[in-house]
Amino acid sequence: MSNNSSLIGSKIRGLRETKNLSVEEIAERSGLTVEQINSIENDVNLPSLGPLIKIARALGVRLGTFMDDSDALGPIVTRAKDREADSSISFSNGAVDARKHMEYHPLAQQKAGRHMEPFVIDINPEESPEFQLSAHEGEEFIYVMQGEVEIVYGKETYNLKEGDSIFYDSIVKHHVHGAPGKSAKILAVVYIPF
Repeated sequence: MSNNSSLIGSKIRGLRETKNLSVEEIAERSGLTVEQINSIENDVNLPSLGPLIKIARALGVRLGTFMDDSDALGPIVTRAKDREADSSISFSNGAVDARKHMEYHPLAQQKAGRHMEPFVIDINPEESPEFQLSAHEGEEFIYVMQGEVEIVYGKETYNLKEGDSIFYDSIVKHHVHGAPGKSAKILAVVYIPF
């Protein structure tokens, strides 16, 4: 399975340059540091989803723009065999060592004009996850397909097992990761107002 996380940095840089924006302007608009933007654009740091959402808003584009949008206006069908063969996008958990802990498989990347971002996400096991909470506008829905996950939401932690789901406002600081030492597969739908 190929990985196109390296394409995200170049897409962000290309969009920023096309819009004649400096790294400093994107940092100011997004609330991220210049160093964070540079490391994402140069593929030094694998970002978590939160910073990507902030960069998308700062650039005035949808998150899907970083994930190979095309112009299909009708329904999009993603076959299981095609999803597994397609390239995935890996994100870190925001830890200092930027290890990959989630592999995102977009389910509607050819759909233009969408307001929701659906993914099947493989969560890799970690014995003691280190993470940073993030917040952004919008809502998220998560359904656990396999395994067990923890969602830190504000001051609460929710443990979800296969068949469980959660729907929450993304403006509250949160983080999704596997239960310690466990892998999981989830269906996640992220809504980001544009």
